[in-house]
Amino acid sequence: MIEAKAMGAMGANCYLFYCAETKKAVVIDPGADGKRIYRWVMEKGLKVDYILITHGHVDHIGAVDELRELLGDVLVGIHADDAGMLTDDRKNLSSYVGSRLVLKKADILLQDGQELMIGKERIKVIATPGHSRGGVCFLCSEGLFSGDTLFAGSIGRTDFPGGSMNQLLDGVKKKLLILPEDTRVFPGHGEETSIGEEKRDNPFLV
Repeated sequence: MIEAKAMGAMGANCYLFYCAETKKAVVIDPGADGKRIYRWVMEKGLKVDYILITHGHVDHIGAVDELRELLGDVLVGIHADDAGMLTDDRKNLSSYVGSRLVLKKADILLQDGQELMIGKERIKVIATPGHSRGGVCFLCSEGLFSGDTLFAGSIGRTDFPGGSMNQLLDGVKKKLLILPEDTRVFPGHGEETSIGEEKRDNPFLV
């Protein structure tokens, strides 16, 4: 099961993905409002095993430490190439938006192709650098969490440090557009889309 809420001033989507049978869950991109996310988890009666991060920009990591403290026994995962963004306010861009976000280190350094079990559900890491050096997407039975790599009708910006338009487009075309066209796409900002819709209509990809 997947549920979404937009969090913080930048409206980054935070997702809950959970196994309906075991109630085990993962929180993806808790960008702000940690207490609100915690209440959401508690209201659903879920046990969160992982906090997974698509990339290390401030609007996607802002509530990580608050939430990991509230949840207790939880593991934080980010791709190895973005891990340093958690502990550096310049790298995660928070110092440029008037804050100084310095978080604890991740518990898990994610790698391309790695799979994690969420109860009886499986979630797979797909490395898609370009928006950031360590940007990833997460593929599960219900769809693709695309972070700031792929949006409805657009792609992630590549003018931040570590960004690369060539890398981003290469990853999207070779790793994402090969998925079945009916694959649902849950982006880091904005509305849900599908692989088929983006193959047909996304001006950056046609």
